[in-house]
Amino acid sequence: MQPSSAVRRSSLRQQLADAIRDEILAGRLPAGGRFTVKEIAEHYGVSATPVREALVDLSAQGLLDVEHHRGFQVRTITWGEYRGMVEARSLVTEGVFRNIVARGMQGMPDDTALASVRRRGAAASAAARGGELDVLIGCDLRFWRELTVLIRNRPICDFLDRLRTQIWMYSVPHLRRRPDLGEVCWQDHTALADAVCGRDLETIQRLVGDYNDHAITVMARITGNSGRPGPAPGDGPEAGDGDGCETGDGDGDGDGAGTGD
Repeated sequence: MQPSSAVRRSSLRQQLADAIRDEILAGRLPAGGRFTVKEIAEHYGVSATPVREALVDLSAQGLLDVEHHRGFQVRTITWGEYRGMVEARSLVTEGVFRNIVARGMQGMPDDTALASVRRRGAAASAAARGGELDVLIGCDLRFWRELTVLIRNRPICDFLDRLRTQIWMYSVPHLRRRPDLGEVCWQDHTALADAVCGRDLETIQRLVGDYNDHAITVMARITGNSGRPGPAPGDGPEAGDGDGCETGDGDGDGDGAGTGD
């Protein structure tokens, strides 16, 4: 491989982690793929130390598995794991918005900050309608990250961001095989952003619930897996052939762009 110019020399550790994560989400580093620190360092034309640090960070985020004396492997996420991630995301986000309801939206930022969330939502909705998967992934992750930042709780923001990224990891290979992305992907980012800007708590809760329900319902329908709680029969890489689209057709969830909250 020729050295890549995509990574600048400043903040190499974080830039490398971001670049490798993007490769995983784009499917260019597929689940089960193996590589070494040396291979990544040569690809980006950098030294081994920041690469090793970046890969350790991605392992801590649940994106890579460390193989003793063999390097790193892109994590393979099963259907059961995917479903558990979506359910965890649902529980946390519902709790977040219940707290906002209890506070009566006190402490929410001003209209300028909320307008930025709405712009992110409009971009994600447009990418979903157009079936532009690569654009959608980035827009969805940024939208939910910016929306979640509004609660001003960094540990929750980081936890949900990791879940969204892992959900997208699982979804992308299945979504790339579909010709109808504009129909199966959740598209209500703009509606949710409008509800947040309008302090419409009832609509916020309904749309967030729809978003999370959609991830399970659509993926189960596409893959033939059970969407019900409990262990998934035959759980394994082949059983989790779902499509956790982060955008939706109205039944409420898809992670992604967003995996991504």
